[in-house]
Amino acid sequence: QVPLIESGGGQVQTGGSLRLSCVASGRNFRFYALGWFRQAPGKEREFVAATGWTAGDRYYADYSDSVKGRFTISRNATDTIYLQMNDLKPEDTAVYYCAADMNNLKAPTLVDYWGKGTLVTVSS
Repeated sequence: QVPLIESGGGQVQTGGSLRLSCVASGRNFRFYALGWFRQAPGKEREFVAATGWTAGDRYYADYSDSVKGRFTISRNATDTIYLQMNDLKPEDTAVYYCAADMNNLKAPTLVDYWGKGTLVTVSS
C-alpha cells in the first residue's frame, strides 16, 4: 500500500506550467509536514517545497531558493497537497516525489513516507 500518490507530471516547454497533486491516504496526515522533493538524473534528491507546522503548531510554507517566486505549494483540509509550477525551466526536469514526515522535510533521509514519483520534463 502506497500512502502517497502523485499525479500531474508531464512534458512542457520552457516557460510553461504544470500542477502536481499528491493524495495522502491510509494515515492521518493532518499534522504532518507535506511537501515535495525532486531528483534529476545523476543528481541527489533535493528539497523543493513543504507545508507544515512548527513544534508550537504554527503554520509554515517553505521553498528552496531555486523555485522561490515560481512554485507555489498548497494543501486542502484533508488529504491532498499541490505544487503549482510556473515559468518552468529545463533545470526543473526531474522526478518529483511527494513526501510526508511527522516533524519536517529538511532531511530527506529521515522522511517517513514517499510517493513513487511523477516525471516532469521541461524541453527547451
